[in-house]
Amino acid sequence: MIYVFLADGFEEIEGLAPVDILRRAEKDVVTVGIGSDAVRASHGVTMLCDITDMQVQLDERLEMIVLPGGMPGTLNLEKNAVVQTAIDYCMEKGIPVAAICAAPSILGKKGILSGRKATCFPGFEKFLDGAELSELSVVTDGNITTAVGPGAAIDFGLRLTEILCGKAEADRIAAGMQCRK
Repeated sequence: MIYVFLADGFEEIEGLAPVDILRRAEKDVVTVGIGSDAVRASHGVTMLCDITDMQVQLDERLEMIVLPGGMPGTLNLEKNAVVQTAIDYCMEKGIPVAAICAAPSILGKKGILSGRKATCFPGFEKFLDGAELSELSVVTDGNITTAVGPGAAIDFGLRLTEILCGKAEADRIAAGMQCRK
């Protein structure tokens, strides 16, 4: 199971592109609304989530968590105790954690990115304490994947698919979506 945490103010494409792509790979993706099952995104789209943060269960079924960026979505994720606990759980167990745009700042402030390659939306680098900043749009270092922003959302989703399902499956989905490199 993959939890995609969505808080009021999240960036639509950063939250939904990974959901769409991972579901194409037939992964069990669960959208998690922070504080409510109805979350309003940064551009006014209201998303009805599968569950709320109060229904999250951290157990052996968890394969990955995804943190979309956007403002104030990132700040709303960062101050949520369930999100913080899920990050800690994943780090303890070596479960993949993915963050895009401003959301890598959450990991940076926790010290998780220290000594790792990472990227983020321009201007948030100051929060990536100890990270080796990359110019790539999507970066994976160990169990952490970070991405720069909305324009990288499809590549981000494809990378997450590659991590969980292998390169052949990610390539199959990319071809079906008409992603051309």
